[in-house]
Amino acid sequence: MTATPDLGTRTPQLASPDLLRSVFRRHAAGVAVITARGDAGPVGFTATSLTSVSAEPPLLSFGISTGASSWPAISATDHIGVHILGEHQQDLAATFARSGADRFGAPTAWRTGPEGVPVLDDVLAWLVCRIVGRVPAGDHRIVLAEVVLGDPTGPGRPLVYHQGQFNGLRD
Repeated sequence: MTATPDLGTRTPQLASPDLLRSVFRRHAAGVAVITARGDAGPVGFTATSLTSVSAEPPLLSFGISTGASSWPAISATDHIGVHILGEHQQDLAATFARSGADRFGAPTAWRTGPEGVPVLDDVLAWLVCRIVGRVPAGDHRIVLAEVVLGDPTGPGRPLVYHQGQFNGLRD
């Protein structure tokens, strides 16, 4: 028999997009920027859905909306860049999260990296990954990618996303 939790005066809500968004605003997540080479130039977006999937082989995943401006490039490319942002990069995270922003214009510092992937400068860590799958998931795709190479040695502390804001960790 399953125990019913005592909810006190709280009333549960039925499943909805608003309920899911409200719950995940309370879930602190690391902040990454995913980049790719597109036909018209580099593309990228801020992601809080980055997840380590497997150590052997080294696999990760992230979600992307099929309505996102970066989706056409992500859907067609073989390789992507994954960048873990530091607490000093709140503006960069906001730029890559903003629709219509010139994400690779000044002041964004980047270079063309291995496999033609745009690699952002001054991040805590970055990876170049080969896409191995794109799994339909509602109005999103879960992208599975195998790590090819990277650099985990950037200085600083991680940027986190919580309650709709980018924040640094507190001591």
